[in-house]
Amino acid sequence: MTATVLSFANFKGGVGKTSTTALVAWNLAQSGHKVCVIDFDPQANLTALMIKTYASLHNDMPATIKASLMTAITEDKPLKDITISISDNLDLVPNAVDFSIYGNFLTTKYPTEKDQVSSFRPYVDALRDSYEFIFVDVPPTLQPTNDAAFYACDQLIVVLQTQERALSGAEQFVKYMQSVMIDRYNAPLDILGILPVLTERRAPVDEAVLQAAIDEFGTENIFENHVLIQSRVKRFDMTGITDNAKDMWDKKAHNAYKAVAEEMIARLEAN
Repeated sequence: MTATVLSFANFKGGVGKTSTTALVAWNLAQSGHKVCVIDFDPQANLTALMIKTYASLHNDMPATIKASLMTAITEDKPLKDITISISDNLDLVPNAVDFSIYGNFLTTKYPTEKDQVSSFRPYVDALRDSYEFIFVDVPPTLQPTNDAAFYACDQLIVVLQTQERALSGAEQFVKYMQSVMIDRYNAPLDILGILPVLTERRAPVDEAVLQAAIDEFGTENIFENHVLIQSRVKRFDMTGITDNAKDMWDKKAHNAYKAVAEEMIARLEAN
């Protein structure tokens, strides 16, 4: 078992990257795949969501966080030493606000840009034999620290909320990955596709931006399965992920992300 390392990414915030990461990972785990999610954001939203999910599955018992990602890196500990088992087949590498010093740490410890960018990959590579999929959740900013996360990935999925500014951000993101990560740093990564996140089904603006994305990137590069923003997904941020088969709203939410997970696997197998 050698994991594929992926990240759902875009420079624009508020497009649903963290929710998509969490729910695709959850549905892969529920289908029997061994999955790890790495929180690479000092805001630690993925960590908060997963810890709430753990509590909901364990009679409100809090998870024990041994150390944060920043602690593991500064002390050169394997990430497996701080990993938390959230549910069957789903593990978390947690983060915390101390990760805000990561940029200064990189420039102090590593003399060259290439050393800084490539420094996180060995930590991730050490996890590959334990999982089928590893997801790295990054903040929505253009900064060198994110480059280290992207360099550790095999595949990126660009999350595109169907708004004009998000389309512009997706275009800039793809160009940056090509010109900086691949051409300058020789990063061993590829873009698996563009995942549309619709604010409103069949709304004129959504359809117009989606068509513009197809024109820009090509039909074959757009995920056939789209994610519609749902109130239940927003609720998960407060309650943790719930997965009640008798609850139609839980079922509807998970069906959408399960379809994305299945298409992701199909695209990986087709590569």
